[in-house]
Amino acid sequence: MGSFQVLFVALLVTAVAFEQSFVDANFSKSMYFNWGASHSSILGNGDDLQLVLDSTSGSGVQTKRAFLFGSIEMLIKLVPGNSAGTVTAYYLSSTGSKHDEIDFEFLGNVSGQPYTIHTNIYTQGNGSREQQFYLWFDPTADFHNYTIHWNPTEVYIDSIPIRVFRNYENEGIAYPSKQARFRHFRARACKWNGPVSIDQCASKSPANWWTSPVYSQLSYAKKGQMKWVRDNHMIYDYCKDTKRFQGNMPPECFKPQF
Repeated sequence: MGSFQVLFVALLVTAVAFEQSFVDANFSKSMYFNWGASHSSILGNGDDLQLVLDSTSGSGVQTKRAFLFGSIEMLIKLVPGNSAGTVTAYYLSSTGSKHDEIDFEFLGNVSGQPYTIHTNIYTQGNGSREQQFYLWFDPTADFHNYTIHWNPTEVYIDSIPIRVFRNYENEGIAYPSKQARFRHFRARACKWNGPVSIDQCASKSPANWWTSPVYSQLSYAKKGQMKWVRDNHMIYDYCKDTKRFQGNMPPECFKPQF
């Protein structure tokens, strides 16, 4: 069973760790550079990270620990100006041909054009679950909180949900629930201690806060926020692309997600 890894790679990006964590660490303690270290720097007291892309190399970091279920939160301020052809990626991914992956990517733009948020979910090596959005604010002007809450997967921007991928594994629809590793900063998540964690991290107990009812269903207010985002800012939804799938739509497209 593979480990699930969260990677953070970027063009010029400044990121700040957000909130108290169950893991007592910051960038300097919990992460390491997996490539392009000469293009990266950890600033201040270890809570600020800057990654750079230029003509010679990009850069990336990842956490040292493994986790299963919880929330991964990051404050990110994107680079302004012309970033066309580049991608800032903040994602969870296991290894191997049957890997699971939860993507949160910022697609670069030409000056004056909006950044595109690209989300995707891979299960057992199969992706093709893309949803894309234009942001309703300037992500280069200030830091914003980008969160992946996993159980089920919910993607938030500044506490506003933009996507839910609900777990229908008991109906034969694959879901990333068994292989997990977060490579990020202060993960509020269950520590991964091998296969035994699959049951331990999924069990309903006070310690496993992510299994409580409040995290199993969006509130009425959150559903309203999500509807606003999707009605006004969604630009692509794989579940509506009948031409791409030639009428053979993925089974989760017929299931309620939120």
